[in-house]
Amino acid sequence: MIVIGWSVQILLGIAGGIAVGGGVIALFIVLDLVPRLAQLTHSYDKVHWYEGAMITGSLLGTVFDFWNWKMSLGTLTSGMIGMFNGIFVGLLAAALTEVLNVLPILAKRLRMTHLLLGLLMAMVTGKVAGSLYDWFVYRK
Repeated sequence: MIVIGWSVQILLGIAGGIAVGGGVIALFIVLDLVPRLAQLTHSYDKVHWYEGAMITGSLLGTVFDFWNWKMSLGTLTSGMIGMFNGIFVGLLAAALTEVLNVLPILAKRLRMTHLLLGLLMAMVTGKVAGSLYDWFVYRK
């Protein structure tokens, strides 16, 4: 009975992972996030590196989270990793926003097309301020 229980758990875990991974990859493919990110950064020749980095990061993040692994790399290294994570998420969010044309539609509906740069900067500033508050004040 124990073997059957473990087998069912393993099967459900693999099936859930495939479903979630397939959904994330479908989002990236349908919205053309990787090619758009390459277009924004003028690095078409590095698309395979982007894809490999996304897969490797997802796999390592899952393994570290699943087995609760921890690494003590020091404050400077942790800060650099956090900065690169933030840059990646920011670029991905920017590519997603641009693909969906959220900002131009929002500015047009609010009759603020002449203030589009200010609207963008307000959103970026709010996101940075909220993240800093969460990291340094709220989590303590």
